[in-house]
Amino acid sequence: MYEQTAWNLGDILDGEDAEGLSKNLRRRAAEFAGIRDTLDGDTTAERFADCISRLEEITKEVSRIGGHASLSYAEDTQSETAAATVALTSQLESEVANHTVFFDLWWKRGIGDADAERLAGSSGDLKDRLMHKRRLARHSLSEAEEKVINLLDVTGASALVKIYDTITNAYTYTITVDGAEKTMGREEITTYVRSPVSQYREDAYKAILDRYAAGRNVLGEIYRNVVMSGRNEYITMRKYAAPISVMNTGSNIDDSTVESLLDVCRERVGVFREHFAQKASALGMGRLRRYDLYAPLHGADRKYGYGEAAKMVLDTITAFSGTLGEYARRVFEENHIHSTIQKGKISGAFCSTISPDITPYVLLNYTGETRDVFTMAHELGHAVHSMAADSKSILVQHAPLPLAETASTFSEMLLFDAMSGRMDPSEESKVLAGKLDDLYATIPRQAFFTMFETRAHGMLADGATPSEVSGVYAETLSEQFADSVDVSDDFASEWLAIPHFYHSPFYCYSYSFGNLLAAALFQRHKREGSGFAAVYEGILAAGGSRKPEELLAEYGFDIGSANFWREGFDYVRSLNSRLAALA
Repeated sequence: MYEQTAWNLGDILDGEDAEGLSKNLRRRAAEFAGIRDTLDGDTTAERFADCISRLEEITKEVSRIGGHASLSYAEDTQSETAAATVALTSQLESEVANHTVFFDLWWKRGIGDADAERLAGSSGDLKDRLMHKRRLARHSLSEAEEKVINLLDVTGASALVKIYDTITNAYTYTITVDGAEKTMGREEITTYVRSPVSQYREDAYKAILDRYAAGRNVLGEIYRNVVMSGRNEYITMRKYAAPISVMNTGSNIDDSTVESLLDVCRERVGVFREHFAQKASALGMGRLRRYDLYAPLHGADRKYGYGEAAKMVLDTITAFSGTLGEYARRVFEENHIHSTIQKGKISGAFCSTISPDITPYVLLNYTGETRDVFTMAHELGHAVHSMAADSKSILVQHAPLPLAETASTFSEMLLFDAMSGRMDPSEESKVLAGKLDDLYATIPRQAFFTMFETRAHGMLADGATPSEVSGVYAETLSEQFADSVDVSDDFASEWLAIPHFYHSPFYCYSYSFGNLLAAALFQRHKREGSGFAAVYEGILAAGGSRKPEELLAEYGFDIGSANFWREGFDYVRSLNSRLAALA
């Protein structure tokens, strides 16, 4: 039986001294820089393979050092030592990048097409990635400019994001619970957003929104500078067509595919409005308030012990695929999960892959709620995705961002399917409604986040104030909910509380992408049965070595088609019908 613990970070450095590793890394990077004058169009496949191998080893060392620092910081964002280490690591990463950037630029622009085809053709799983880099050449700058950007980023946008994290992770919130005032952090107060008590839901939201609204000037100014820093680099200097194109191009996915996804999310958002109306009726309300969006239905209300949750998740993944189940078990057995609640710990949950030869690390803030069990399945889905691709080079192990959310969401769907068969109608209704709530949170909510970002980036470029950005966010909410939900004015400040806007602009549509793709995969699994596991494992094993459209086309999925995304919404509608039948 597994218990909640902090993680063991010792496997990352494997007993080695970080300072010594950093010194050795600087030496290896400088030696790598020494080969620049030996590269030309006549470079042999063997010579090129040696260069790639050396670059892989350098990348692994950077990831080990940086990963250890960032995970240490995640478990205590208020630690001055951890914050200082992250800053030093960022400087180290910048130095190494400046030693190796010449190779990237040589590959993109310093070699002819015929020789590039020849060398890429001998590079196995790296071929697609290498040729994608060639296509990115039009967005590359001179080596001197690239080096300046690497150096400035240490104290630029990335530093501003750390300041945002430091400020917001220190926020505390006070509400009255059972007649007594209670002060708590973001993770704990978020549990009250899903409370069966209406007043607690409202108070929790108001506490969060008021706290961020009070900091709007500072947080808004941080956001403005993050946006403008990206705009200056990517639009002005690198000549990307639009801010969202940076994310799309980096993920090797076509702008048109993402446009199709977002258009369908706007077109089919009505299926969730139907859910809100159905839920309001079940709760005896004329219309949901935004405070009530995640209100649980009346019925069985239970907590899941950590060990019980771990067993459920592991059993579910193993029943689908013994291989993937064994991967998930290793994360627990090697103590690579931080699941305890503690002051200063970063909010939310994530999975961090250091390198192909290190089992991924998972951070949870486990409180025993049903949603925490699904979060565990979600993050372990990320972990098994990485482990399925651990035969790939570290340069292509990671799936592109939109595809990266697929395995996590698919794992949640497997868990829900397994749980629903063991519940009585009352509990199933409650869990099913909660699942629809989560699908709302990860499909249209994330898509409309992306639509908001598109407008906000353009407005800030024209000098908009944080107050005006809040107004646009309110308009986005109005379009999203129409008459199905009563949205109060305080939600106009919600955008300040969305870390992805700061950390990874336009990342949010990846959740919409992943959930709708996972729905299609899950439906195929239900039709084909056990034979589908091999197909699924094949998709995961590709990591980031293939363009998403091409990879999925091999398995019969046309993600450029609007009808493909509509099929995902058909899955959501089927859950709506199932919930109605249980009423």
